[in-house]
Amino acid sequence: MTFDLLAQDSATKARAGRLETAHGTIETPIFMPVGTAGTVKAVSQQTLKTDINAQIILGNTYHLYLRPGLDVLKAAGGLHKFNGWDRPILTDSGGYQVYSLSNTRKIKEEGVKFRSHVDGSQHLFSPEGVMDIQRVIGADIIMAFDECTPWPCEYDYAARSLEMTHRWLKRCIQRFDSTEGLYGYEQNLFPIVQGSTFKDLRIKSAEFIAEQGRAGNAIGGLSVGEPAELMYEMTELVCDILPKDKPRYLMGVGTPANILENIALGVDMFDCVMPTRNARNGMLFTTQGIVNITNKKWETDFSPLDPELGGHASTFYSRSYVRHLFQSKEMLGPQIASAHNLAFYLWLVKEARKEILAGTFGPWKERMVKQVMTRL
Repeated sequence: MTFDLLAQDSATKARAGRLETAHGTIETPIFMPVGTAGTVKAVSQQTLKTDINAQIILGNTYHLYLRPGLDVLKAAGGLHKFNGWDRPILTDSGGYQVYSLSNTRKIKEEGVKFRSHVDGSQHLFSPEGVMDIQRVIGADIIMAFDECTPWPCEYDYAARSLEMTHRWLKRCIQRFDSTEGLYGYEQNLFPIVQGSTFKDLRIKSAEFIAEQGRAGNAIGGLSVGEPAELMYEMTELVCDILPKDKPRYLMGVGTPANILENIALGVDMFDCVMPTRNARNGMLFTTQGIVNITNKKWETDFSPLDPELGGHASTFYSRSYVRHLFQSKEMLGPQIASAHNLAFYLWLVKEARKEILAGTFGPWKERMVKQVMTRL
């Protein structure tokens, strides 16, 4: 995998780059639709490719391990073959999902014991095991197994958790580097910076992660309830330490404003369930602001969802019609809304990239943060 830094904005720390993987090129900054269980909810692979033009999607180790299971994935030849997606895939390690199972899991040095949310069966995720699982899944980019601390969090707990995450990382690296991919192409391991919202812990973790010299690096444990200002402060701190010649991935972020602000701080890659989750509840992100499509004001608005956006979902269907679908509880409503919101997110990072390359990102970002977060 190679990463070429093509431009850096002079007024901010925003960067434009190109990431080459075994399954294709990713132009950064990029947003990655979340396909937790091998599918981006309510969106077909064809729509992801032709309408949304997603360059990379996510899968989740925890969910794929439980269903369909490793035997099925291995027999299929990995997730790419299983779901028919021939562009890059990134898999999260399952650390966040296990963190979410706070009532049914136990964290020890060995790893994490947890009960399946599917059938209650007991399982162990260890750093070595998670590397092996991600070899079977076969994503282009795989994440180290870490502990995601909650917010707020006691300093002592965050410090102990960080040390364990670093020990787990060394075990991940050892296992990853001593094994081969199963399907004849390269995989790349990204470590994850943790440390909650404590500056000294974030600095310590960023320095440790930078020393590992991996192909890319991630920032985890943010967007878990802390104020946006704290998220930005931690992100800037970490981005200033992580290597400039490697892609930086901020996990689980965020709103359109969050994405623009974090691009300005030097982040290259983002993922979040927000565009699809909010779409299923009738919240549409547009180039002019936020639309709650179930509001009566759209009942006789026969204009497209967003004529400026392009793409089938955004230009073919009217606001009135999509409102009707939601009012009638027709499944097509959330499908259209999901495709539209993802198209918006991909449009947003593409526009940001254009502005970075043109040297005009700073003033454009200030204008767009206000514009895209305005409630219409």
